[in-house]
Amino acid sequence: RLRTDRFESMSNIMRYQRYNIALVCVLLLTTHAYGQTRPSKYIRVSDWPALPADFELGQVTGVAAGNGQYIYVFHRSDRTWTTPFPPDSITGHTIAVLEATTGKLISTLGGRRFIMPHGLSVDRSGDLWLTDVGAHQVFKMDPKSGELILTLGTAGVPGNDHSHFNRPTDVAFAKDGTIYVSDGYLNTRVVRFSAAGKYLGQWGTAGRGPGELDLPHGIAVSGNRVYVCDRSNLRIQVFNLKGRFLDQWQSSLIGRPFGVATGTRKQVFIVDGGDQPNHTRSRVVILNANGRMLTTFNAGQIGDPKNLGHDIAVGQDNAVYVADAWAHCVRKFIPWEK
Repeated sequence: RLRTDRFESMSNIMRYQRYNIALVCVLLLTTHAYGQTRPSKYIRVSDWPALPADFELGQVTGVAAGNGQYIYVFHRSDRTWTTPFPPDSITGHTIAVLEATTGKLISTLGGRRFIMPHGLSVDRSGDLWLTDVGAHQVFKMDPKSGELILTLGTAGVPGNDHSHFNRPTDVAFAKDGTIYVSDGYLNTRVVRFSAAGKYLGQWGTAGRGPGELDLPHGIAVSGNRVYVCDRSNLRIQVFNLKGRFLDQWQSSLIGRPFGVATGTRKQVFIVDGGDQPNHTRSRVVILNANGRMLTTFNAGQIGDPKNLGHDIAVGQDNAVYVADAWAHCVRKFIPWEK
């Protein structure tokens, strides 16, 4: 009887082993068919960032990766989102410059500059682009001195024309330097400018149909495609560089996109912030260029009081950085191969 049980047990083990081998083969063939390799998971760098004990981040709303050396973080210091917005600018610093590898704090910027910080991007020259939904403006800033290089929009005056925004949310750039602004909370459009700030055109109207928008919250450009987080419509919309609708990605797997970034492998990275006020989250979704999901992971951690994944950035080494507004933090994740 003991020998029989042992034989049956060994047979089961061999059967499970054959099953596992077959499953691995299927996964490998599937990966080959899609033409992409992908890490099995991303892991958080537990000691990143390495901030001083007396340094605190406010609501973190923007994050951007520079030339591989620095990570830039946009936060609201001691201010939180209130309606109506205060008329005065935040006194304390609102931008933290971190060393990408160690997370060490290099410098702070942005004191007495912004009313309600929102989006942060870095252009090819290394300059910072920031959106202030309280001032209805977009700023180009020198990352070392903190001096403003260019300002778009009229301070404190909302509008829907060439020289006004209405709570603009994010900025992205084409290879030729063309600037794309998602505008935003009260406008439902994407606006194009030259690298020098000259108005070039716009697209988008309110609605749920293809090409229509409801709270364009994040934007990214890769090659000849523009990816827009159509937040209130729970989808990513894809356009060409002139605003012609190409595709839309919408499913329970994608969720509610707050921020979008692109990687070096033609991958699209989304942070899903969930539904306010009671069902928010911080979940990263990674898609291929056709909108097929490659992998997903939770960027929240046990012990967080609440999460709201608000923005996402991808470094040159494919590290992923997530800005969490309600956990008051930025987190780094790296791909891990078994």
